[in-house]
Order: sequence, then structure tokens, then C-alpha cells
Amino acid sequence: MAYTPFNLEGKVALVTGGNRGIGFGFAQALYDAGAAVAIWGSNEKNNHEAVEKLGSGAKAWTVNVADEKQVAEAMVDVVSHFGRVDSVFANAGIGGGAKSFAEFPTETYRRVLSVNLDGVFFTLREAAKHMIERAKAGDPGGSLVGLASLAAIEGAAKNEAYAATKGAVVSMIKSIAVEHARYGIRANSILPGWIATDMTQGAQDSTAFAEKVIPRVPMRRWGEPKDFGGIAVYLTSDCSSYHSGDSFVIDGGYSIF
Repeated sequence: MAYTPFNLEGKVALVTGGNRGIGFGFAQALYDAGAAVAIWGSNEKNNHEAVEKLGSGAKAWTVNVADEKQVAEAMVDVVSHFGRVDSVFANAGIGGGAKSFAEFPTETYRRVLSVNLDGVFFTLREAAKHMIERAKAGDPGGSLVGLASLAAIEGAAKNEAYAATKGAVVSMIKSIAVEHARYGIRANSILPGWIATDMTQGAQDSTAFAEKVIPRVPMRRWGEPKDFGGIAVYLTSDCSSYHSGDSFVIDGGYSIF
């Protein structure tokens, strides 16, 4: 019998912020591996375009993950539409720095936390409810994934709010992993390095950044959303059924050089 561990037929994956960037990198790979894919995004046009690129096995919902009620209702809708959810990638996030920490606006701090931390908490909590209920009915398992960043483990000057949210995601994921293992549910975080997405466009356009930072990446290039497809498929597949509480650093070797 053929060994096909990464065939995701019959599985359903939800990706928040899945219409662009790393999120779409997840969604594309998951779809290509056979999974049905639910996309949450706040931009209806981008949602539509993402689904058009994927195909009939994908569906998008317009959701602001910082809104607890929207998240709860959308999770019910996804489960109702697909019948189940096997993996959830809490990827939606925003940037938000300041001129300096001393001048960091409280409004910016609150806005970044509302999406990058509250949004992850609300999303994974609702997913856990569904997975626990399914496990108690005799169908254990599930994969919860939180998107963090190198900012969680390295200093991110002038980006203290962003860094705080990403460090918190790593801690949250470890707690979820320990609490939910009894249900066959695993939880892991992903820490991207310098990835070419809309969020890093300013850095991509900077000659100084290109000359001083990217050469320090051992791979000698920007990461791309497609570089995250493999980890998404692995974490959704049954191959990762005993892999939980981990933090996957995907940065081309930048953080160890």
C-alpha cells in the first residue's frame, strides 16, 4: 500500500488572513494537497480573488478577527458549511511601529494587540471548542497554529507592540498544546523571518535594507509566501499527530547567523 502522508483529502483547513501573503501561501499548498480551505479576511475583494485562484473547494468569509462575535459566528458557519475543521492557522495580523518606544501611541498599541493577540485568542478558542466537541464524540485530533515572528525571540526596536503580541502567541500556543493533548489536538507556532509580503513592502523598497540586512540571511534572499506551504501541509497532516508545543522558525537561517 502506498504511503501518502501528505494527501489531505477529507481534511478542512481554516486560514485567517488567508487572502494574501503568507496566509495565501498556506492556503494554496493546503488546497493543492487536497484539503478544503476556508479563508477569513477583512477585505472582501481580496477574499474573492483568493478563492478564484484556488477553486471550488475553497470558500471565504469576511471576518474581522478582533471582533469576538464575528469570530464565533464565522467559526459556526465554517463548520456548518464544511462539516468540520481539522486545522486552523491564526495568521491574520497587522504591523504598527512608532518613532520610538518613548513616543509609542497607546492607540497604535491597542490596535496591534486587538488583531495580533485578541484575534489569535478568539480564533483558536472557537476552533478548540469545535475540536473538543468532536473528540468527545469519538473523533479526536486537530491542529491549531499561531503565527508569531522572529520579533518574539529577537529585539524589534520601535515595534514593541508587535513584538509583544508575537511573544504572547508563542506562550499561548504552548499552553494550548499542554491543555488539549488529551483530545489529540496539537498546537504549534510559526516564526517567519524576512518575508516578501505587503507588510514588509517598505523594507523591500529600501536600498539600505537590501544592502545591509538581506545579505545577512544565509539563504541570501527574501523569503516568499510559497516557502510556508510545506509546513502548513505537515501541520495539517496526520504526520504531525505527535508534534505539539513547538515553534517553527522559518527564516532562511537569519536568526542563527
